[in-house]
Amino acid sequence: MKGRNFSKVQAFPLQMVLIVPFVLQIFGAVGLVGYLSFKNGQKTVQELAERLMDQTNNKVEQHLDAYLSIPHRVNQINAAAIEMGLLDVRDRQTISKYFWHLMQAYDVSYIAIGLITGEGTGAARYDGKTVTIDDWSAKLPNNGKNYATDNQGNRIRVNNTFSYNNFNQSWYTEPIKAGKPIWSRIYSWNKDNDLYITAATGRPIYDAQKRLLGMVGADIHLLKLSQFLRRLEVSRSGQVFIVERNGMLIANSSNQTPFSVLNHQIHRLKATHSPDPVVKEIAKQIQQNLQGFESITEAKKLQLEWQGERNYVYVNPWRDQYGLDWLVVVSVPEKVFMSKIKAHTQITIALCLGALAIAVLIGYFTSVWITLPILRMNLASQAIASGKLDQKINFSHIQELNILTQSFNYMAGKLSEFFTALEASKAELEDRVEQRTADLTTALTELQRTQAQVIQGEKMSSLGQLVAGVAHEINNPVNFIYGNITHLNAYTQDLLRMIHLYQERHPSDDPEVQALATEIDLDFLVEDLQKILSSMNMGTERIRSIVLSLRNFSRIDEAEFKAVDIHEGIESTLLILQHRLKDQPERPAIEVIRDYGNLPLIECYAGQLNQVLMNILVNAIDALDELNIKRTYEEIKANPSRITIRTSVNDTQWMEIAIADNGPGIPEQSKNRIFDPFFTTKPVGKGTGMGMAISYQIITQKHSGKLECFSTVGQGSEFRIQVPIRQKNSVLV
Repeated sequence: MKGRNFSKVQAFPLQMVLIVPFVLQIFGAVGLVGYLSFKNGQKTVQELAERLMDQTNNKVEQHLDAYLSIPHRVNQINAAAIEMGLLDVRDRQTISKYFWHLMQAYDVSYIAIGLITGEGTGAARYDGKTVTIDDWSAKLPNNGKNYATDNQGNRIRVNNTFSYNNFNQSWYTEPIKAGKPIWSRIYSWNKDNDLYITAATGRPIYDAQKRLLGMVGADIHLLKLSQFLRRLEVSRSGQVFIVERNGMLIANSSNQTPFSVLNHQIHRLKATHSPDPVVKEIAKQIQQNLQGFESITEAKKLQLEWQGERNYVYVNPWRDQYGLDWLVVVSVPEKVFMSKIKAHTQITIALCLGALAIAVLIGYFTSVWITLPILRMNLASQAIASGKLDQKINFSHIQELNILTQSFNYMAGKLSEFFTALEASKAELEDRVEQRTADLTTALTELQRTQAQVIQGEKMSSLGQLVAGVAHEINNPVNFIYGNITHLNAYTQDLLRMIHLYQERHPSDDPEVQALATEIDLDFLVEDLQKILSSMNMGTERIRSIVLSLRNFSRIDEAEFKAVDIHEGIESTLLILQHRLKDQPERPAIEVIRDYGNLPLIECYAGQLNQVLMNILVNAIDALDELNIKRTYEEIKANPSRITIRTSVNDTQWMEIAIADNGPGIPEQSKNRIFDPFFTTKPVGKGTGMGMAISYQIITQKHSGKLECFSTVGQGSEFRIQVPIRQKNSVLV
């Protein structure tokens, strides 16, 4: 028998028990340290990446603010000089020389003036060093000449001729149309086989009498933005690029140009078509994750995966006061920071494996040293089990095992003595156990019943206090509203009569009055206002009836016998359960049939009797719902669920309430136990089995009445409550 019992338990060798936890502890500790170190490293990497991206974005914004403000400052200086009369717009030679000197002071690629007459002049720096002068008249074609200059800005020879029309240039036409300084669209051009993409800004100019003279403009090379981005520290490992809201590239930090060249013509590229694969992939993922570049209104920090690696990406809108709306994108790959962390992780893994090997060796030798004395004790125990009680074990070199050995030897000596005494007391012990078991069973049953009654009583008391409190708090504002609706209705009728009288006595064709009447739809307002007041009155009446039902149901102030209207308690309970009786998506409403007799006031505990009604009605609804689950909506409609409530007086001394349903009925074996504590046929979690037991106690013990159940499977169930109309020895309050 003992051998079979031990075989049912999975046992492990003591050596394994000693070694495995020790090894797991070391491995877990080292592994946890390594894991936390790795995670902290990742967190540090993210913080470093975000800090680097913030710093880079600040540098880019500062550079954009400084670089892109230059042409506006130049235009402002030129417009002010012309408006004050310091420059004569008709003296194009002097103006072009003045522009030449401005080119020495400001980092712009072109400064020009275009007049409303079609004439104009400008200074250009095409190769980044030499400044030339353009001058054109209004007469096309070949109306322009490009001049080489000396170191004082004087024209020395004609380089070439060209045709130029102010009125076809966006830097001229767009500010004229806007009437204020703005940026033109980014455009591209080539000069002497050099390719450029340029941003131009224009500013209308006026004379002292505020008459429009034309336009001053200045251009900058956007390729210089790419040169600046390549000099940033983050560009060595990451990417920085600038795009317009339509996704077109403006500048990037890669070695690839932000445009393509076909037949010596520049074609601007979208960021999603960039020849640089990193820029291309990041732009695509930004579009997917943020629903396009146009929707980005604030700075965004993202973590994007590309080719199995994580990239930290920072997208920030940049705007200026003249209409530019760009996005600055900074990307830093995680691998830049993770190389050292991975190396430390590998070292941690190696240390973990080494510690594991050492732990296995130490654990093995320790287990051998511990298990030898235990094995000897095991052999002695087996001998005792076979009936050889004169066993004695020698001591070892482990103090705790010596104590155990001493105890074992003492136990072996005492075991023989106790064995004889045990047989003698066995019979007496069995008798005591049997008697004590019977006593405990009786006490346990009584304790369960008492405990359940106390718990249910506390629950219903708390529920009654809660319902009464809610009803009281709702009642005050509802009475206030209800009391003022009458006055509000009277005031409204007076105002409407006043409006009608005014319309009759003072008809007006004032367009403003007519427009306002049409706008507010005066006729509809007058008609609907009265409907609203009527609706508000009905709503407050409904709320007051609900509050009254809640107060009637709670009966928080009726802890003693009191003569009450039973029908009022039934109606309050039905109102509380209305949410379960009304139409549901899966079934029609449960029909409630009231067959009320002529009852006098009944002496009872009103709150407790309401509790019984609630328990029976809830069980009836649950039974009908259980039946309806198995039927279709049409089947339920053809044979509707029904609860019948009948009240009557029996023998002039008894009040009877019968609550019947047409549900599935209760099987005979369950009906016999329906009032037992903790008995329920509901699934786990839907019933405690105490509702009907408590109801039975309330009716039979508190009210000296009867509670009976009649049921036929397939036809339904009926509960009958009989309570004396007058309680013996009761004192009405």
